[in-house]
Amino acid sequence: MVVLVGCGLAWGCTQPLGKIAVSTGYGFFGLIFWQLVVGALILGALSLAGRPFRPGRNAFGFAALIAVIGTIIPNSTFYLSVAHLPAGIMSILIATIPILAFPLALALGMDRFSMARVVGLACGIAGVALIALPEASLPTPEAAAWLPIALIGPVFYAIESNVVARIGTAGMSAVQAMFLVSVVGAFMALPLALGTGQFINPFVAWGAAEWALVFSSIAHACAYASYVWLASQAGAVFASQCSYIVTGTGVIWAMLLLGERFSHWVWGALAIMLLGLALVQPRPRDRTPV
Repeated sequence: MVVLVGCGLAWGCTQPLGKIAVSTGYGFFGLIFWQLVVGALILGALSLAGRPFRPGRNAFGFAALIAVIGTIIPNSTFYLSVAHLPAGIMSILIATIPILAFPLALALGMDRFSMARVVGLACGIAGVALIALPEASLPTPEAAAWLPIALIGPVFYAIESNVVARIGTAGMSAVQAMFLVSVVGAFMALPLALGTGQFINPFVAWGAAEWALVFSSIAHACAYASYVWLASQAGAVFASQCSYIVTGTGVIWAMLLLGERFSHWVWGALAIMLLGLALVQPRPRDRTPV
């Protein structure tokens, strides 16, 4: 339970830290590059401490695919939208990942129909509507235009979860796979950062944005490694409860670190999202991952 809570707390803080990281105008490709570098260092150390790591023939193709759909695209849209939306709203939208994963899994024939999960999907749609439609839910009415962009990330995370469930991790452990994804992703992000003029020079005086990027990257890598360990020890169903903590603590971290405050519409959206999350969570009898 301690690991579960710690994992959720660490992941939850990445949303407000991400908002701080973009506060000085850093471009998303530069932020993604250094996030992947930090992640590769941490996950690489963990990989070396485990079983020998010998990537197979398909490993690099797998890593390139996951780097694109699981990091470069969703993180780009995250950094774009978090500059215009409260970090707490971004944390609430994280709850849509397992909700969105269900219809994708159903379409791919990887899950079976469940009325409870359909209701959970409806709750997710209702939660987004409570954020987008009422005028009092966001700081400005114009901010609602960024919600579709903010939802691109959860859509791609849902796609990633189904891809991994379908094809596996090319013979690697989850930590080894994410280490290789981080390395390959960094090599992909570097020319994008340099070509767009978004590369971040680390040899400058560091302020809040730079430290926020480092701490966010460390928190993400450590939380992911903890989640993988927890899933292996306690099972995926227990580990999946981390989603509740990530969403809830993300809102709390936004209030503590950024002083964000939310209308009753947003709190209602949070409650409905958590209900939807509960309805779509896998049960112990479920054999097909979502």
